[in-house]
Amino acid sequence: MKKLVVILVLVMSNVIEAQKENLPYYEIPKFAENYTAGSVASRMVDALGFRYYWATEGLTSTDLSYKPSESARTSEETIEHIYNLSRSILNAVSKDNKNDGTKLSFQEQRKQTLNCLKKASDILRACEDISQYDSGNRSFWYMINGPISDAIWHCGQLVTLRRASGNPIHPNINFFTGKVKK
Repeated sequence: MKKLVVILVLVMSNVIEAQKENLPYYEIPKFAENYTAGSVASRMVDALGFRYYWATEGLTSTDLSYKPSESARTSEETIEHIYNLSRSILNAVSKDNKNDGTKLSFQEQRKQTLNCLKKASDILRACEDISQYDSGNRSFWYMINGPISDAIWHCGQLVTLRRASGNPIHPNINFFTGKVKK
């Protein structure tokens, strides 16, 4: 029981801290009124952002270092991979790939990942023709089945890893509506 209380206190303090920082994706933003290629792609990125927010919310150092086997990635390594995927997504729609190679803390990586996804979503939402983001022989389709889908996949892995390390995801998250049950 004490462990549950400690976990709940940690989760709630992290939620309050994240809200102070104004991190995006505590909940999914209101959906667009019209279906366009841009609004659909934007919503996919929003769904990713929401899942990432909650997959990483309240992680401890124990969670970050957890890995189920010697050949597997730790949660922290998976988070770094998702961070790089988020930079690829943003770069594909904005050429905004500012990275000086500095090693970031988990909290800073989380913040930057969420902000990259939010910027990319905002750009896509305003776009009618996402073919403008085709580059060379790569169409935007590769962004959907590549970095966007890969990052969603890895968010699921983070949820499994944190459950295995004893810190399950917040129980009041509704992934279908993108809301937190009060």
